[in-house]
Amino acid sequence: CRSDDFMVAMETVTAWAWGPLSFLTFLAFLRHHPARYVLQLIVSLGQLYGDILYFATEARAGWTHSDPQPLYFWGYFVGLNGIWVLVPGLLLLDACHQLATAQRGHDRPRHKAH
Repeated sequence: CRSDDFMVAMETVTAWAWGPLSFLTFLAFLRHHPARYVLQLIVSLGQLYGDILYFATEARAGWTHSDPQPLYFWGYFVGLNGIWVLVPGLLLLDACHQLATAQRGHDRPRHKAH
């Protein structure tokens, strides 16, 4: 049995880093921790990076690990795997919006009360 070194390395990072970090992000949201959107941004960006590497690696290999039948390729390979791009992408945009809103509020000039 021969393993794909890239896939093993990527899944190792997923299991040991992104998994626990995702759980910490969940806890941060439950507790309304100030770092919750920073964590959301990091986890979402990491997921998107992994997705891009996954699709790029498969494209460079000529889609050899995907069934060429259109229903399978577009429905399963692109459609279902696309969810792993769509959801983190939306969460990344949400985190950026939340952080920019917070920064805008922080940057607003403060008036001293006399």
